[in-house]
Amino acid sequence: MSTAPLLRVVIDTNVVFEGLTKQGSSAGLVIDAWLAGLIQVHISNALAYEYEDVLSRKLSETRWQELKPVLGTLLSFSQFTTIYYSWRPTSPDAGDDLVIDCAMNANAIVATYNLRDFRNARKSLGLQVMTPVELVTKLALEES
Repeated sequence: MSTAPLLRVVIDTNVVFEGLTKQGSSAGLVIDAWLAGLIQVHISNALAYEYEDVLSRKLSETRWQELKPVLGTLLSFSQFTTIYYSWRPTSPDAGDDLVIDCAMNANAIVATYNLRDFRNARKSLGLQVMTPVELVTKLALEES
């Protein structure tokens, strides 16, 4: 087993949504790694509220009631990150700016399916951005 520090990660809402709704997906493996303590997930208040807002709007009421406690558990396994400095606007999507602010303040990698909206942050801020597949691959390589 590796003794390296845990990867610091901010997980975009699209990965949380897919990870909780599609079994066997790479996003699901990211959620599993989060719950198993294999990565250190950072959240801000704004990002936690966005997770809740998106899930409550996109899921049926029954499914949302089933997943609400799971989201609570995930958030309890997270490191709260205070946003001392904001880089807004950096992304064409204001929701992605929440992710960027959290990642920059936490010195963390962003896990997302939406690489396009993070392109400017990668270029201008040096933000490290990975797809769920890339993150899972990185974790697997570090454990071997």
